[in-house]
Amino acid sequence: MKNLFTITSLLLLFVVTTSCSSVRVATDYDKQANFNDFKTFAFYKTGIDKAEINDLDKRRILRAIETELLAKGFTKSENPDLLVSIFTKSREKVNVYNNGYGRYGYGWGWSPWYWNNYNTVTTSTEGILYIDLIDASKKELVWQGQGTGYLSQNKKEERIQEFVAKIMEKYPPGLQQ
Repeated sequence: MKNLFTITSLLLLFVVTTSCSSVRVATDYDKQANFNDFKTFAFYKTGIDKAEINDLDKRRILRAIETELLAKGFTKSENPDLLVSIFTKSREKVNVYNNGYGRYGYGWGWSPWYWNNYNTVTTSTEGILYIDLIDASKKELVWQGQGTGYLSQNKKEERIQEFVAKIMEKYPPGLQQ
């Protein structure tokens, strides 16, 4: 029984640590858009101002996006081909862990056979970052990347860079490894 508890605990720890460090990404794009035509970008202030996050995190996200686009050969411009906008969402998740195992003391209540019964409640924040690329001449959305993952106050800048890098790996469409 103790061996089963140890294996279960290790498996739970593995699932929690791997799910917290990963970013799930989804993208959508206009199949009629010619992504080879886009060479320059600028940030769409109107859209960015609507993002409901603090200014420090906005700047971190925008710097990370700029770094990724420059690495892909884009140039920042006053007269851009693409406008970049962001949108964010977050939600609190409550996780309840009960170590009990059923009737006669292995669950709720007290038993002389199993005295180690306790519950653990934790919360975590799951965040979603949307990166929108808008055709500047048509003012139409041509590509959207969405990254979903758990947020942490520890190493916030690195986590934001990870989110943005994972999302931007999918741009331009059709070139993923």
